[in-house]
Amino acid sequence: MNNLRGIYTIWYRDLLRVWRDKIRMASFLAFPLLFLVVFGYGLSGSMGMLAPGIDFSKFMFPGIIGMTVLMTSFMSGVSVVWDREFGFLKEVLVAPVSRVAVAAGKTLGGATIALIQGILILLFAPLFGLTLSPGILPKLLPVMFLVACALSAMGIFLASRIKSMEAHQAVMQLLMFPMIFLSGVFFPVNNVPAWMGILVRINPATYGIDSIRQLVLGAQSTTSLGITIFGHTMSIGDDLIVVAAFGLVMVILAMWSFGTQE
Repeated sequence: MNNLRGIYTIWYRDLLRVWRDKIRMASFLAFPLLFLVVFGYGLSGSMGMLAPGIDFSKFMFPGIIGMTVLMTSFMSGVSVVWDREFGFLKEVLVAPVSRVAVAAGKTLGGATIALIQGILILLFAPLFGLTLSPGILPKLLPVMFLVACALSAMGIFLASRIKSMEAHQAVMQLLMFPMIFLSGVFFPVNNVPAWMGILVRINPATYGIDSIRQLVLGAQSTTSLGITIFGHTMSIGDDLIVVAAFGLVMVILAMWSFGTQE
């Protein structure tokens, strides 16, 4: 019971911190919307149709949803570094709750914040010619939350090994932007050079973006735009298996890392 209460308390504290930081919330929304407007509208005419009924702005929209989830969940680890610098993390680690619960609370907090940000981006779908039926949301939201949990666990694990805010910002930027650009947010990944194709396929964010895109645009419409491995086009189920496996590894590593904290 103490562990469940500890998970809830840490989860609630992270949500409350973000809710009170309105500038942070606005920046996480403004950044992806800027990409949508500048690249989506700006390049849509020159890029033409990427698939029947799918222009560049429609192609980008689910990718931007995934990018928002990725960035928000990945950066959730900043709270760990912040708490360490101000001494709060030490108080949490000596509290009568399991350190596994601490890692779980941090991961769920980051994933929940990322899900909320992704939902807010979804509200702009009509501006880009997309109509999301109510039946899609019960499928899309769990997928977004799974992706958020996997990447949040990765961010928490990395943050637990970093000692300063400066180092955290440098490492996050070094990892986050390549993951975004190599995940298929801005271009189809099925016609890239061989060396880039390898990087795309070992990037866990690729499978999260692909599953979100298939749900938003329709699996049939995105067959020619999806990712293929050894000639097999990845379905939504295939993508989710990869994301879930990656997330499980990251959760275990995050729990192990918190368990070895001094």
